[in-house]
Amino acid sequence: MSAEAHGHMEIPFTVHARPDTGLYNGKLGVWLFLASEVMLFGALFSSLILIRTGSTTPWPEGWKELHVYPAMINTFVLIASSVFVIMAWANLRLRKPKVARMWIAATLLCGFAFMGIKGYEYSLSFAHHHFPKTNNFFAIYFTMTGLHGLHVLGGMVVFAYFLTKGWSMHEHEYQRFTNRIEIVGLYWHFVDLVWIFLFPTLYLL
Repeated sequence: MSAEAHGHMEIPFTVHARPDTGLYNGKLGVWLFLASEVMLFGALFSSLILIRTGSTTPWPEGWKELHVYPAMINTFVLIASSVFVIMAWANLRLRKPKVARMWIAATLLCGFAFMGIKGYEYSLSFAHHHFPKTNNFFAIYFTMTGLHGLHVLGGMVVFAYFLTKGWSMHEHEYQRFTNRIEIVGLYWHFVDLVWIFLFPTLYLL
């Protein structure tokens, strides 16, 4: 008996690409979501430029006021995590789920490392009595890095889900599970790319 006869219908293009876009629904959805994220962070970068160029007092130099070395380490941590999530997706495509799971775990560990280092960096700023209320520079710094940190945390939650409860999906919906790892990987790459712009803009200029 068909799915329609049971009173429900499977949503098309959840695994295979749509003929009109060449993307399956989930991938199309995440690209639309990332477009909105580009506008969000674009507005914050634009605000930074406007506030900095319009400042009537000397703008603080990030490499003097912030802690560059922890941030630099975090840059390499996120770059490595992007490689790891690609390895996870590639091994799923090669039908090596156990190896893929190892790479997903490595990506999640990188997320924990990033958040730990970021927390340490914040503690150094607080120890120097630098808070969002200190001046416009630190208000923007904490806003942008804090929002980015929330995005990292969101990706970590998804990776943790697929490592635990969501892992069983690969047993009965392998292709759909592979697609989901690709989708969260795209999101993770975007988060990494935002940091690559944040790091030099805030810490080096």
